[in-house]
Amino acid sequence: MLYSSTRGGMQPLPFKSTVMAGLARDGGLFLPERFPDVSDRLAAWSDLGYADLAFEVMRLFADDISERDLRDIVARSYAAFSHPEVAPVRQIGPVHVLELFHGPTLAFKDVALQFLGNLFEHILAETGGELNIVAATSGDTGSAAIHGVRGRQGVRIFVMHPAGRVSPVQELQMTSVTDANVYNIALQGTFDDAQAIVKTLFGDLAFRDRHHLGAVNSINWARVLAQIVYYFHAGLQVMKRTGADRVSFAVPTGNFGDIFAGYAAALMGLPVAALVLATNENDILNRFFNTGVYRQGGVVPTLSPSMDIQVSSNFERWLYLHLGRDAAALRAQMEVFARTGEMTVAPASGEAAMDRWIRAGRADTAATLATIREFHERHGYLLDPHSAVGVAVALRQLDPEVPMVCLATAHPAKFPDAIAQAIGSAELATAPAIEALKGLPTRKTTLPNDPAAVAAFIETAIQNSRAASHS
Repeated sequence: MLYSSTRGGMQPLPFKSTVMAGLARDGGLFLPERFPDVSDRLAAWSDLGYADLAFEVMRLFADDISERDLRDIVARSYAAFSHPEVAPVRQIGPVHVLELFHGPTLAFKDVALQFLGNLFEHILAETGGELNIVAATSGDTGSAAIHGVRGRQGVRIFVMHPAGRVSPVQELQMTSVTDANVYNIALQGTFDDAQAIVKTLFGDLAFRDRHHLGAVNSINWARVLAQIVYYFHAGLQVMKRTGADRVSFAVPTGNFGDIFAGYAAALMGLPVAALVLATNENDILNRFFNTGVYRQGGVVPTLSPSMDIQVSSNFERWLYLHLGRDAAALRAQMEVFARTGEMTVAPASGEAAMDRWIRAGRADTAATLATIREFHERHGYLLDPHSAVGVAVALRQLDPEVPMVCLATAHPAKFPDAIAQAIGSAELATAPAIEALKGLPTRKTTLPNDPAAVAAFIETAIQNSRAASHS
């Protein structure tokens, strides 16, 4: 399997090279040259445990890793989860909840980043090289990435989070990891600013090559690949339980990576009726899929900070496919957006809706709190504010003939303030892994919203680390 850039400016790469590159050198994102049709394997896959299913899905895309090594990487990645099913599916009232928060940092990002950390280590062991990961986080990616690579040989990680715009628990999960290869940066800006700096640093090819930069944000195809698995896992399980022949998914999203994984699963033959895209007040994606206009706005801080994003990286992957893999047309659209902050996209020829699967909606803070409260009172189930956004939008789009799977993307204990607002107390929003963080020493560096300042910090840190390792 080879991977091409959405911008069309480089030769296709095999899987391992794609993983290590992260972002394409022409500024595009990698996509596989085809999505294999697995519709004839679904019956057999429905009986597999999570790790075995992950192997079956991933082997189709990672064919330059031996089956033995891939099985080992997958097994080690999901051994770190606290639930034997890794991502259990529970029926809660009218919906099925896919719990993706049983990893080390209690967020869905662990599903991909435990895998990616082991994958990086495997590839570096083969090449003997080093990797300096530069990442932006709106909350959960940073802690999951840090926990995926902390202490690993040949890897350093630099994570930027928007200062004061992540939850206290999310910040503590990052800054309490003081391993020598971990660098936490509190950026004086928004997540979109941090994401733009990452792309700027990767776009400086001399800097990128000199310091062996790598990516763990969902610009890295391996992140999306690992997330495809749980759509098959949940979809097949729910269809088997209910006897349905199709399934829908509701996905709270800001950066479009999680829902794009579901899109990929649908392209591969999973019988998807709808992908319900749910946003909070930062609703650029909701507005786009309902109007065809992709227009950047100001970031609004909300109770679901991981979704407080206005420029969604993975939207480019969807747009490339929507444009028939026409890289020149994609470049033209992205250039217009970069220049004006807006682009207009037409539906596919003969189609009324923008997309055959995606149905977008918005849940504001009031709706989010009301959904947390309702599910707690009626069903004795506690949703975190991100998951509640997805459930709130899903409840408006229920079809009695098609089961609805709602992705629960984080443990409520990560957002005690939101839980207290919703139900009057945060006492139920607890988890041993979070309680254990309290009182730990922390380390972070505050930097201005300036690519040059971030680049200088990274360069100095790498030089000091290399000097220390040789002393």
